[in-house]
Amino acid sequence: MSGSRRGAQKAEPNLTPILDMVFQLITFFVLVVNFKSAELDLTLNLPVVGSARPRPSGTNRMLVLNVKDDKGEVALSVMGVLHKKDAIKPYLDRESKSALIANDMTFDDVKDGSKEMKDLMVIRADAKCPFGHVNYVITACQEVGFRNYCLKTAPVVAGRPQR
Repeated sequence: MSGSRRGAQKAEPNLTPILDMVFQLITFFVLVVNFKSAELDLTLNLPVVGSARPRPSGTNRMLVLNVKDDKGEVALSVMGVLHKKDAIKPYLDRESKSALIANDMTFDDVKDGSKEMKDLMVIRADAKCPFGHVNYVITACQEVGFRNYCLKTAPVVAGRPQR
């Protein structure tokens, strides 16, 4: 007496429809998630400039750099990760190498000016951040081959800044 009956049918559920629905939900959420909002550091108080213009079009990709003043020292926040002064140049070097590979170029092409990377560096600096910190980040970008910049400011609507 083994506990099983002869001739009894096994009832196994059909998992195909539920697996199909799970994969469709995963696909939907992957397509809907906005990763650009993770690049923005919402704690920054952007400066207000009345003569600001929209960013230029025709760029391959944008790299958003959030520049902060961390205890008198420059700090770069990218995708929620804070990079201190000694880690900024290695980070930009890695980004430059990936941009060169994506654009099928070498650093020598960019260095001698025969080609230009189309990637746009969007720099968002806190209003209280000294210009020296922003200049340090711009210089570090130039050293690795990035030449296109866009300084992000707070928009002005009807004479008052929007925060």
